[in-house]
Amino acid sequence: MTTTHSYDVTVEWTGNLGSGTGSYRSYSRDHELLADGRPPIAASSDPAFRGDPARWNPEQLLLASVAQCHLLWYLHLCAADGVVVTDYADRAEGVMTMDETGGGGQFSSVTLHPEVTVAEESMVDKARALHGEVHAVCFIARSVNFPIAHRPVITVG
Repeated sequence: MTTTHSYDVTVEWTGNLGSGTGSYRSYSRDHELLADGRPPIAASSDPAFRGDPARWNPEQLLLASVAQCHLLWYLHLCAADGVVVTDYADRAEGVMTMDETGGGGQFSSVTLHPEVTVAEESMVDKARALHGEVHAVCFIARSVNFPIAHRPVITVG
């Protein structure tokens, strides 16, 4: 039996500066991401596309989703396989390639750089190997059409 999960968010544009979208420069790209019971996320477009650099943009949020899903599945796999993780941080990088026509673009790659601390030296090899198993189960990684690489650094603490 297939199980499904549904997700709902609201995107509310807050960037009408008085004349709506009368011209490309007449409106702000500011908006809020809303979901029941959660604080709003202040968002905009990338500054390269007239967005507010102080707000999250869709490209950052996509990259964050990839990194978050990897983290959560990785921790699950470690717990299930007896690898005790005591610290984890990731500096994810994404590359978006624009079409030559100047209209659209898409992510062409994401590279994760997880820095993982495990409890014992005997766990290092397995901790490194488990990164390679995440892609097969991570909901986000399975949903995107670009390659996701990982370059983990494992230390003992």
